[in-house]
Amino acid sequence: MGPWRLASLLLPPLAVMTLIFFLSGQAGDGEDKALWEVLLRKLAHVTEYALLTLATWRTARSLRPTWSPTAHLAIAAAVSLVYAGTDEWHQTFIEERNGTPVDVLIDSIGIAIACAVADRYGRLRRRTVGPSRPSAA
Repeated sequence: MGPWRLASLLLPPLAVMTLIFFLSGQAGDGEDKALWEVLLRKLAHVTEYALLTLATWRTARSLRPTWSPTAHLAIAAAVSLVYAGTDEWHQTFIEERNGTPVDVLIDSIGIAIACAVADRYGRLRRRTVGPSRPSAA
């Protein structure tokens, strides 16, 4: 595998991680938020971690094509869940922010959605592509 291909596989998850790190590093404004704003922020968390999981899944599939689809999903989910935990820990150092296990649970909703989408995609793809060699019938 060439360096450009490797970069094309590794850069998307790293870019999403960088975006998450940047956004979680913003100082809080100390004001109470309206319900719609809180929900919008939580939806952003779900979306960010769904994207991270899908990008990591793509990387795992391409770097280890002989592994099972379940292993690819497990790796993507584990990487995303660990990153969610470290992100919450990171927020404990930011002024007027706090890291909570509840936010990791919210992030895990995005991870679960991404795993379901990736699993469905993989099943459809395997059914469409069919066997790798013609049958001897």
